[in-house]
Amino acid sequence: MNGKERYENIEIPPRLSGVIHEATKRGRNHKRNMRLLRGSSTLVAACAALMITVNVPSVAMALSDVPVVGSIVKVLQIGSGGERTDGVSVTTTVQENTLNINFTIAGEQTASAPAYTVDHKEAPNRLIFTFNGVRDLDVAKLKQDIQSLSNVKDVYSNVILDDSAVRFVVELKDNVDYSVSEYQQPGYIQLKLFGAAEKKKAHEVFYVRSQEMELGEMLGILDEQYGQDGSTVIKTKTGNYILAIGGFESRAEAEELLHKLSAREDYNEPLQVDSWMSNENPQ
Repeated sequence: MNGKERYENIEIPPRLSGVIHEATKRGRNHKRNMRLLRGSSTLVAACAALMITVNVPSVAMALSDVPVVGSIVKVLQIGSGGERTDGVSVTTTVQENTLNINFTIAGEQTASAPAYTVDHKEAPNRLIFTFNGVRDLDVAKLKQDIQSLSNVKDVYSNVILDDSAVRFVVELKDNVDYSVSEYQQPGYIQLKLFGAAEKKKAHEVFYVRSQEMELGEMLGILDEQYGQDGSTVIKTKTGNYILAIGGFESRAEAEELLHKLSAREDYNEPLQVDSWMSNENPQ
């Protein structure tokens, strides 16, 4: 399945109105919740978010300083959301360790975010954002804004073989955690970075990888070919890029994957097993 097909098969999340209605209904049965809900519209949005939060280690941190503009749809660390659209332009704004990714069509801010996915990988610690239905992205402004965040180590684009989709990678510093929040009315994505609750010890990670190459069409073709195998593009220490598949704890697991991939009819580019530390980039 190629990138466009994955985009067309994205499951669109339910509308927020039903969630708020259910939260309000439950609130009437609990006096304390009722008092909180009457306190402010911001707490209503936070309550809705609590009901549909996915895989966030610290909800309190993720929802701290929730903006009063817009209604929160979901908070996640990995996953997808948004609505299918086309012709979207992307702009960004930053404040301390928070990045807002805004969307417009014909100069007007959209009511919802376009269809998107967020993935997280280690070796190095990085976030992979993919937005579909996007035709215009100020890459220079995006990189400038993201690199201004103190918890970010690097940011770079990926080549994606779909002219209506964009993908970029945000490398995080050691022991940095994050949350991704989706809002509507207006639609935008908010990335928050904060210190991890627990420090992780660096460990060796094993991948099946390609040769080092420049960021270009060949890398995009490889990424499309092995997309269903969980491929990602990683920047090397020399400033070039590789295609990597896996992220295993043992060399045996990576070698088993390589054996399966090399037996396929579409196997052309020579791949190899390699490893590096979880907090480092490959050679």
